Amino acid sequence: MNTQNLTIPTINGHNLSAKLELPADGIIQQYAIFAHCFTCNSNLGVVRHISRELTSRGIGVLRFDFTGLGKSEGEFENTNFSNNVSDLLAVNQYLSDNYKAPQLLVGHSLGGTAVLTAAFHLPLVKCVATIGSPAQPDHIKKLLNYDKSKFESTNSFEANIGGRPFTIQKQFIEDVEASDLLGKIKTLNKAVLFLHSPQDTIVGVENAANLFHHAFHPKSFVSLDGADHLLSKKEDALYVADVIGSWASRYIDVNKEGKKKLSTEGEQVVVHLNLEDNFTSQVFTNKHHFIADEPKEVGGDDLGPSPYELLNSAIGACTVMTLKLYAERKQWDLKEVFVYLSYAKKHASELNIDTEEMGKLDFIEKKIKLIGNLDESQRLKLLEIASKCPVHKTLSNKVHFQTSEVS
Repeated sequence: MNTQNLTIPTINGHNLSAKLELPADGIIQQYAIFAHCFTCNSNLGVVRHISRELTSRGIGVLRFDFTGLGKSEGEFENTNFSNNVSDLLAVNQYLSDNYKAPQLLVGHSLGGTAVLTAAFHLPLVKCVATIGSPAQPDHIKKLLNYDKSKFESTNSFEANIGGRPFTIQKQFIEDVEASDLLGKIKTLNKAVLFLHSPQDTIVGVENAANLFHHAFHPKSFVSLDGADHLLSKKEDALYVADVIGSWASRYIDVNKEGKKKLSTEGEQVVVHLNLEDNFTSQVFTNKHHFIADEPKEVGGDDLGPSPYELLNSAIGACTVMTLKLYAERKQWDLKEVFVYLSYAKKHASELNIDTEEMGKLDFIEKKIKLIGNLDESQRLKLLEIASKCPVHKTLSNKVHFQTSEVS
């Protein structure tokens, strides 16, 4: 995936800070817009994860900061919900003029309410997904602890949302009170997906229930059990990203196979890591894809096996395959094989090895369980053959590496 930083003008004269995430191979089938939550910015983890999942399906994703938020120009206190919708329309126009009109809108929290509202004005949009979104814009009044007395002597008041202070103008409240999304969502005539956690303490799940009840088909609801409002757990954000990507592929022409394969450029494997993803790495062979990571106790997110677990896996897989081939050639009654492996650093004295090497040695313990009607001599021979699998032999020999930089 590659990222382009953009500046998008609005009708109010402010410039919005935006990022356009594009597929790594440069092949873009469709475009989407992501609108983040009320107090967030476009670098929030869930925004990044969803953007990357969609780009893996051939979708270019434009994520941006609303007026007065993040790196975008303007003062938040002078904006309202209608301004947010106007920002979305400006972003849509920019994409349409410079790239291609988006067919998918995704919004988180109040951003989801905004994309639903904006979608009425965007005939080329085919589907809209919301995450933890209010059913009505005036839900924001609950977050602000608003009551009418706040405007008895002034046209503004200070509110604290998510630990951040915001100045709220009277016109902001009047604007959200005038919006009626539930009253017109049945006329949207687009595919809609509502994702919401029953444990969301910021925007209750009843909001998704109301949206789902009032919307017409095609409509879908997915419960994000155990997730919080901001999807702060990486595994929740990745799950949401995968669901939206799969769902959208039913309505727009994109890669339906999931992760878009990175080319190995003539090699056997390519491993890709975006440093914003911590240690979570994407591993591609010529035909397969999987994730590598580090355990949480060493700072990873534990979304895949660690490098040494992968090393052990390679030895184990090679071992069971080698034993299968040998047993079949000998016509022995081997039915199943289990290989248990662990890697560690140990002193030579612990291993009863006489060596002049200083420090600890690399040590891999391999335990094998053989199931089948085998006599003792057959079992002993299979244990001997287990050490002759190609990967085992490679690691037992001196391996030569050549490292170079490519452009």
